[in-house]
Amino acid sequence: MPLHPEIEPYDHGMLDVGDGNRVYWEVCGNPRGKPALVLHGGPGSRASPWFRRLFDPDVYRIVLLDQRGCGRSTPPASAYGTDMSVNTTPHLLADLELLRRRLGIGRWLVWGVSWGSVLGLRYAQTHPGAVSELVLTGVASGSDAEVALLTRGLGRFFPGAFERFLAELPESERSGNLAAAYHRLLESPDAEVRARAARAWTDWETAIAALPPRSVPRYEDPVFRYGFARTVTHYWGNGHFLDEGVEGVEGVAGGGGGGGGAPDDGGVGDDGVVLRDARLLTGVPGTLVQGSLDPGNLLGIVWRLHHAWPGSELVLIDDVGHDAGAPDMTQALLDATDKYAKG
Repeated sequence: MPLHPEIEPYDHGMLDVGDGNRVYWEVCGNPRGKPALVLHGGPGSRASPWFRRLFDPDVYRIVLLDQRGCGRSTPPASAYGTDMSVNTTPHLLADLELLRRRLGIGRWLVWGVSWGSVLGLRYAQTHPGAVSELVLTGVASGSDAEVALLTRGLGRFFPGAFERFLAELPESERSGNLAAAYHRLLESPDAEVRARAARAWTDWETAIAALPPRSVPRYEDPVFRYGFARTVTHYWGNGHFLDEGVEGVEGVAGGGGGGGGAPDDGGVGDDGVVLRDARLLTGVPGTLVQGSLDPGNLLGIVWRLHHAWPGSELVLIDDVGHDAGAPDMTQALLDATDKYAKG
């Protein structure tokens, strides 16, 4: 099955979410259709028109947004003066609820890729009444162990690239939390230091791709590159803020696995908040579409999540990495949204 036809939004706007932030949103497809929310990756990327084509526009009311500091939302993380302290997971979860109410939606299917899968999982765990189904790809859980794997553990497989990655950091910072260390460089008052750090961070992300081509055109834009690197290191260096501000949510315990910073054992750390609270997904149907060569699979996160989540389906695609756009991955995502369109 090919992608659904290209479509344009029939409505869009800028949602004032407080803290001086305005979040871009758009809606396309059938105004009376089944609501679906799309969560982009990163943290620090943006919504893509390609996402719209994964949903039948005659059936779905498709909602996309650029998360705080991303894409068309303001102020951008790429502006050095932007306050990142008001860009955390609890802020993003509150933004989703504000947008849902703004659009008059009761429940929506939540689709997420990479970081968007983490955000979608936590949203479903903390707001289960708002989520009808989940469709997730490039699945991650935001655990400290994953951050340790992606910033240090993969260094043994890509030693040359890892040496260059470490070289940008002062020697005193090379044995600690690498994401946090890079974030400190990206907050430097020296613009040249910030630019070099952003380049080094995106070079490392490109180097650890499981399959060629190992190039990301958007990383060649210095404005995007800085905003992306600044945002992802802000989240990765702070446990993705997954346990902050959720203690009052029924069934969610505080503590245990957020905000402590990534361990540096290459991936033997805490399983994290999302896996800990997987039981809270009971009753929410979901499809996990994962490439067999996704580096995150080295920790078994997607398998453990699937087995801990009653009602979930795991679709494993051979010979594909962290790439939702690979043909077989795309087909599986289309199959999932078509399946849930009938619900």
